[in-house]
Amino acid sequence: MPPLLALVLWFVLLIALLCFDPAKESKISVALWVPVAWLFITGSRLPSQWLGGSVGRASDALEEGNPVDRLIFTALILLSISILLLRSFDWGRFFQRNFALILLLGFALVSVVWSDFPFIAFKRWFRDLGNYLVILVILSDPRPLEAVGVVLRRLGYLLIPLSILIYKYYPEMGKQYDNWTGAAMFVGATTSKNMLGVLCLVSGIFFFWDTVTRWSDRKNRQTRKIIAVDLAFFGMTLWVLNLSNSATSTVCLAMACIMVVAAQSGWTERHPGLFKSLIPAIFFVYLILAFGFNVNGALAGAVGRDPTLTGRTDIWKAVLATNTNPLVGTGYGSFWLGPRLNFIWSRVGTVNESHNGYLETYLNLGLIGVTLLLILLITSYRAICKRLSPSFGLASLGLALWTILLFYNMTEAAAFNGQLLWVVFLTVEIIVATHTPIAHDDPPVKQPLVKRRPTRVRERVAA
Repeated sequence: MPPLLALVLWFVLLIALLCFDPAKESKISVALWVPVAWLFITGSRLPSQWLGGSVGRASDALEEGNPVDRLIFTALILLSISILLLRSFDWGRFFQRNFALILLLGFALVSVVWSDFPFIAFKRWFRDLGNYLVILVILSDPRPLEAVGVVLRRLGYLLIPLSILIYKYYPEMGKQYDNWTGAAMFVGATTSKNMLGVLCLVSGIFFFWDTVTRWSDRKNRQTRKIIAVDLAFFGMTLWVLNLSNSATSTVCLAMACIMVVAAQSGWTERHPGLFKSLIPAIFFVYLILAFGFNVNGALAGAVGRDPTLTGRTDIWKAVLATNTNPLVGTGYGSFWLGPRLNFIWSRVGTVNESHNGYLETYLNLGLIGVTLLLILLITSYRAICKRLSPSFGLASLGLALWTILLFYNMTEAAAFNGQLLWVVFLTVEIIVATHTPIAHDDPPVKQPLVKRRPTRVRERVAA
């Protein structure tokens, strides 16, 4: 089949799927296409790269000053602000319930002052602010619980088949080559194999979670159709994940699936305290084994991987040798700039991230930033656990995302850098935290975070 014909066929099938999707929500706002568009860019490539520009990191868009990227980012940010204003979004309530996130964002903004590149740091902070604005668009939807599922479903519909199309018919677009070995790496619709791994991780978690939460109602004809679509896309996601050869994403997806099943099981309902304390305990044991006994390197060598975690340990040593300010760091998004970048490249080659989210936060925001990030993770976990029950399925999705973010962040820079996994995690966590706990037999209570306009009382008008 000619590539152009395959592209047209993909587009026709995509439109048909969106129009006749059995999981289609009839009363979902058109405004949700704004966060879908934003996450599409975050999870794949910049607009200029889709139009034939050079492939680089999305976080470098404002630094490079590409007018196409800047125009589209700005338009989506302005659209998000307009939607929130039209919906009379309750900013005070949001700040009150997400104080840890506001502190972290506020400190990141203040850190622009001591950055060596304050203008670039501010541009990156402003661009990343769009991540949180599109989250609020989902949160302020009249049906936020359904809205988050619609956004994640549409994202999977768009990017997973597109990656398969690129693999089959546009291989020159979907491959990159290692700078040192020349080995080909499949990147699909993204810009790196790790980004493709994250895309498959997010998509796989969603379709698996949606299948599990609907499974008890599988005798319903409409539900069976939805489950069939979910399983089909879960299978395609696993196939693309295998092509990406991302070991971290593969392990994290398996871990997330286990968490979803466990959170939705009756055992968790009977032993909630044990289950909620088990995850942090496992992570602390992992930290002891990883840094005390080098378990990561041993496991990597046992499965035929590089014991240095593909050079990550060398990168960690190199970035720590730059001796940044331990308390406040170099400023938001400022570490991989200027002389520091040249120094690291001379040591470990052309890299532009530390491959550890906690270390990345330390380099940019110091110990204060790491502390604020940990506070945010702790408060998020408590909020999710308070609402964890089989009848409130979104909490189990939030718990799975929280768990894999905790582990994924050890070998990749995922937290607080605008990466797809971080944005999706915050979306689910904020929506879960905003809704009040619900009884096991009660239907989900939908409480959009918008101010109520006062209603007129007829008796008073008549008087």
